[in-house]
Order: sequence, then structure tokens, then C-alpha cells
Amino acid sequence: MHGPGAGSAGWLLVALCTATGAYCLLRMRSRVEEQRRTAGGEALMGFGMAAMAVPAAVPAPPRWAWVVYAAVFGATALRALWAARNSAHHLHHLVGAFAMVYMAAMMASGTHAGIPVLTGVLLAYFTAYVLWTGTRLVPVAAGGPAGDLRAPGWGDRLELARACRLSMGIGMLAMLLTL
Repeated sequence: MHGPGAGSAGWLLVALCTATGAYCLLRMRSRVEEQRRTAGGEALMGFGMAAMAVPAAVPAPPRWAWVVYAAVFGATALRALWAARNSAHHLHHLVGAFAMVYMAAMMASGTHAGIPVLTGVLLAYFTAYVLWTGTRLVPVAAGGPAGDLRAPGWGDRLELARACRLSMGIGMLAMLLTL
């Protein structure tokens, strides 16, 4: 988001990604272990996207910071690849982490321009993901597992988790469009 004219849109994206990351931290309080683990990775992605989306009005980080970003999200991609053995949902985390590595590498190179074919493939993927996630964003029946009469906690609300993922997908599209 360090391109010309990214001021207001950039700050809105920072706010959206920060709020999404904060909600994902709340989701880490879920009673279900897999949801806690997934929420942790999504919180990292939300906060990383927020930091990456800071507009050019703020001094740009040094090049070595982009290398650190690439290393952190490279490690995240490896973790998602390992976790994908048990859940196909982690393949999406793998693509998201790869996109973050790709954008950080472009920023570190100083060109701030992506490889058109790769950027196009990522744009197509995230567009499809946003549309698919949007269609699944319908209210879910309240209540926990069968026999559990307690109201679901913040970490167990599936519709909010989907809204969180939709927000991050839209944010990723916005960031990829600026490459």
C-alpha cells in the first residue's frame, strides 16, 4: 500500500486488518484446540497485513524489515504446509502466507512491482476465495455441540470466524492490486 493515492484506503485497510487480528486473538480462547491453533495463525496474518498496509505517509521500513517479514511468513507457510496433512483449510493458509512472502520480497527488492503472471494467479485465487467465503457467510444455528447448553463463546462463533476470513481475503486483494 505504499503506492500513490493509497492514503485513506491504506489506513482503512490497516484498521480492518488490525480489528481482524484482534478478533482472531479473541478466537484463541475457544474450547476447541484446532480452532485456537487456526485463530493464532489468522491473528498473525491479520497483524502482518496491517503492518504491511501502512500508507506511504509513514516512513517506509528499511529493506531488512521486509526480509524479516518474508522469513516470518516463510516459516508460517512451512507450518501451514505441515498442518495441511490433517486439514485442507490449511492449504488456504499456505497460499496466504506465500502471498505475504511474495509481497514482502517485492518490497525488499525495491521495485514495488510484482511479477504479472504470479500476481494475476494470486488475484484470481483470492477473488474466488472471497466470493466463496461470502456465499457461506450466513447465520449459523446458535449453541454448542449436542448436549452443551452453554452459549457459544466469542471463539466459537462460526459466522464471525467466516467474516474474519472474508475481511482478510478482501484485504489481501487490495494489497495485491497495489503491486
